[in-house]
Amino acid sequence: MAGRRRLPGLRTVALLLFGLSTFGQAADHRDSPNILDEPAADIADIFAWTTSDATRVNLALTVPAALFSDAVQYVIHVESSPAFGESGSEVQIICEFEADQTLECWVGTEDYVTGDASSEVGLESASGRVRAFAGERDDPFFFNASGFRATLDIVNDAAPNLDFDGAGCPILDEATSMALINALQDNGEAVDNFAGLTAGSLVLQIDASLLTGSGNILAVWASTHRRG
Repeated sequence: MAGRRRLPGLRTVALLLFGLSTFGQAADHRDSPNILDEPAADIADIFAWTTSDATRVNLALTVPAALFSDAVQYVIHVESSPAFGESGSEVQIICEFEADQTLECWVGTEDYVTGDASSEVGLESASGRVRAFAGERDDPFFFNASGFRATLDIVNDAAPNLDFDGAGCPILDEATSMALINALQDNGEAVDNFAGLTAGSLVLQIDASLLTGSGNILAVWASTHRRG
């Protein structure tokens, strides 16, 4: 099965390394001026985790748009290595959409899935080793915007009088520490300002054997590219 050619990048977002028994995530919500006019090319978040038996890897990529673009190629990069800090080999998961949201995804050169992936159960490849879903879902990113702004105000007020330890970390008194904690709470509970908002979501479940050619430590990141 032939792989797909990667095109010049529009957007990238990084993700932490993780082992096959753990979870990692990174977020980025529309802070690049280069893609504000093309929200479907902007990667909002990329999430990665495994099934409880670590036999399958779950990957979820979101964009701040209801539909995926037929002019954009979505790529999830998975590098496997035998240990943290060691180089390994990369598998590119390349997905493209048509205007009617028909999906095509290539998992390296080993597997392929295509069709309408909008149903609740998703779409499965012929081998059964890849399952895909694409559609609008509640935004999984949790963010307390008002609390974050209040925290910034506290930090800015405290900054001129802060002392730092030998590692360069600020030394906070108890009152400042409690103020920072309370700023992110409302009556003792965190507030999610993304609640009720939706995002275009591409979700893949992939047999781990397709991604772990060089070991069980996976580094995951994503990028978008213009289709030729």
